[in-house]
Amino acid sequence: MHGSIPAVLDTFGAEVRFYREIAPVAGVRVPACYEASQASEGTILVLEDLSAWRQGADPAVAAGVLAALHHRWEGKAALRWPWLRRPGAAADLVEDLFGRTWPALAARGDLTAGVAALGARLAGRVMEAESGIGRAGRATLIHGDASLANMRTGPGGEVALLDWEDVAAAPGILDVAWLLVSSVDPPRWDEVIAAYRPSADLASVLPAVTVQGLLSLSDTPAGSTQATAWMGRLEEAAARLAAAP
Repeated sequence: MHGSIPAVLDTFGAEVRFYREIAPVAGVRVPACYEASQASEGTILVLEDLSAWRQGADPAVAAGVLAALHHRWEGKAALRWPWLRRPGAAADLVEDLFGRTWPALAARGDLTAGVAALGARLAGRVMEAESGIGRAGRATLIHGDASLANMRTGPGGEVALLDWEDVAAAPGILDVAWLLVSSVDPPRWDEVIAAYRPSADLASVLPAVTVQGLLSLSDTPAGSTQATAWMGRLEEAAARLAAAP
């Protein structure tokens, strides 16, 4: 839809460019690309079928794959591919979306106190939260949606990263923060952070990432298993933000 967040960010066009320009040199396993084209009618991607691979990945292994990707392109990605989106792109649209979503989410009966307080603090401050990403370290090539749902594990344990619509140039910890908030049970967070980089600091990116987590929570039925899982991860994010200096 014209004016929507995917349209403004040209997510489909970005994925085509990723497979044309970046995938051959990315240094991580992605589906082989047989065709990547874009025309006025839309985009065409013909990719290797990895449906036989196991969906997801061990979170600590996934963190190691992300670390290798980020180390390879730190300080280089934005120069080599200047079309990559930067932190804060479409932040005004995310602010508007969150402002329209939060009142109904806040009224849900299944919100925990910590998640409710977190959402209330972020309401009206999404653009400020997005600005924190730029303070989280040097930009590198990031996947942009590094949830376990966008990973597959092969028979030999190799992890492939799928769905590159949100590829960007940003601090690598942004990928790790979304991996944690979207996919990792809180008892494993420290293990995953250590597998990525022992001194990794989430505090600068967690506010923006938790906005996305709250929007994802809003798409789940109240009281459902999915909602409960999101709530636990968002509670962990809220606790870490509260403890941050």
